[in-house]
Amino acid sequence: MKNLLFIGDVVGKSGCDFLAEKFPQIKRKYNIDIAVVNAENSARGNGLSKVSAESVINAGADVITTGNHAFRQMKDLDIYNRDYILRPANYPDGCTGKGVCLLDMGAYSVAVINIMGTAFLEPIDNPFNKMDEILKEIHTKNIFVDFHAEATSEKKAMGYYLSGRVSGVFGTHTHVQTADETIIKNHTAYITDAGMTGVEESCLGVSVWSAVERMRFHMPVKFSEAEGACFLCGVVVEFDEKTGKSHKIQRIIIR
Repeated sequence: MKNLLFIGDVVGKSGCDFLAEKFPQIKRKYNIDIAVVNAENSARGNGLSKVSAESVINAGADVITTGNHAFRQMKDLDIYNRDYILRPANYPDGCTGKGVCLLDMGAYSVAVINIMGTAFLEPIDNPFNKMDEILKEIHTKNIFVDFHAEATSEKKAMGYYLSGRVSGVFGTHTHVQTADETIIKNHTAYITDAGMTGVEESCLGVSVWSAVERMRFHMPVKFSEAEGACFLCGVVVEFDEKTGKSHKIQRIIIR
């Protein structure tokens, strides 16, 4: 049995710093073999930058996943040339970067797939059809998917669609950890949203009052990163590396 750690959207410098502080003890406590982190909000002003990517990797991540903010830092797009930094696989052909990472762990291998939903997000390629295409090309049974999507219904649908075919489906993007972690069909670990890593007293990582003003007055407001005590949200999955079956999924919140 092996243990995979998946950590939800890291927000800003405070989220990166808290991740670096807590990562070693989490890895020890849960005997982590592989760590995947969604870091699409880790850069200052959103997106993923060279600085924030290095921070997340140096903290202990094996793979970085992203989402609809992947390309906000236009000056740093060359980071997507790295095999372990992903953008959603269903961006159109020719788009910079890749959506699949294959980790060679010696006696076994693990595939990490980054895919994005289309309900209330950009109208990119159909994620369900794209997953079918990708799975035809992957030759390991250990497959974990970061499904970056807005609608809980779309995330649930993807979890069931991939059940029995992948080891885990983890929702990201909405930043609020859901309490529906489960093993679908005795095979696939699933959670609708893994949560976020950053300032807890915030509106999804940004200053509370800037968010309130935007929603109250419907006028343009410059969001700023929240300040204060942080928390880290994610899941730990125990899986059989010989069969690809997940046997346990546990939500974690570290304050």
